[in-house]
Amino acid sequence: AIHLADAIFSKFDGAISVKNDTIIVTCYNVPEQLKLQQHYQNLPEKLISEGINPKVPWLYDFKLDFRFR
Repeated sequence: AIHLADAIFSKFDGAISVKNDTIIVTCYNVPEQLKLQQHYQNLPEKLISEGINPKVPWLYDFKLDFRFR
């Protein structure tokens, strides 16, 4: 079976950067029909608004956020 990440993320380009305590994954040319932007952009703020700690323990407590271009 194809892994979800292979099925989705192999279809477009991206870049990774770090700003303060957040790892930012910038995705380029993502098809809008996947609706990834509405679910993943500003992820730390979305998690906080639901009472969830946005820090990822196995990423040294960095937050993970996504940008779409």
